[in-house]
Amino acid sequence: QVQLVESAGRSVQAGDSLRLSCEASGGPFSSYMVAWFRQAPGKEREFVATINWADGSAYVTHSLEGRFTISRGSANNTVYLQMNTLKPEDTAVYYCAARRQYGTPTVYYTSEDFYDYWGQGTRVTVSP
Repeated sequence: QVQLVESAGRSVQAGDSLRLSCEASGGPFSSYMVAWFRQAPGKEREFVATINWADGSAYVTHSLEGRFTISRGSANNTVYLQMNTLKPEDTAVYYCAARRQYGTPTVYYTSEDFYDYWGQGTRVTVSP
């Protein structure tokens, strides 16, 4: 069973960039789809991005395209979320999640219901 650990969150200024990492233990990401979700204060958790480890195909939610990027690390146990031009509305707890994925996916799973493994979350605060 894979266990996920997110990198430490930070407090940053609007316009800054920040890269979060998600590291797996208990198994490589090689047969997983790995996603990032976030939950802003007072709001429901929402999908950010997902990547299929095996082929690197990825999807970022439309509203964050161009600012956020999801990628694989060189070792098969790390996934990154690169966040650029951060805005105060990006303030949230960011969660890494994973699900088993065999073969090339025909869809990208954007609902948290499809993910079986979750990290504890890491807080990102963006000040104006």
